[in-house]
Amino acid sequence: MSDTPLSLHGIRMVNVGDKPITCRTARASARLAARPATVARIRDGSLDKGDAVAAARLAGIMAAKRTSDLVPLCHPLPLDNVEVAISFPGDTGVAIEAVVRATARTGVEMEALVAVTAAALTIYDMCKSIDPEMAVEQVRLEEKTGGVRGDYTRRV
Repeated sequence: MSDTPLSLHGIRMVNVGDKPITCRTARASARLAARPATVARIRDGSLDKGDAVAAARLAGIMAAKRTSDLVPLCHPLPLDNVEVAISFPGDTGVAIEAVVRATARTGVEMEALVAVTAAALTIYDMCKSIDPEMAVEQVRLEEKTGGVRGDYTRRV
């Protein structure tokens, strides 16, 4: 095959074949804003659909593993570990954090972002009948390590 990238209107998957294999990590976060009564039911597991925290953690892990199926130009990666944590920093929100690790040629930022998004959407789905005003907010990369571009940590 030629060195000229074949693409559709300039869209192409980046060739990472010459990049070194290194340990990569990424941490992402998201917030689900909800009414206090909704947050209380999520926290105590009293939703009609069951334990939203457990379902969200599982959804986040599964989504991270399927990122390349969801985001067209992401490389499929052999993930070493995915951790999804859910916490309740106040009475009107749910905080979601994912940490993804891989030993690979490219980073795992997208996997961490997809994990927190899927986890937030899972909680949303489980609560939409009692709180249609919920909002998924602040989906963002908090930090990443590894790779030739070095480490990154969100400043604020």
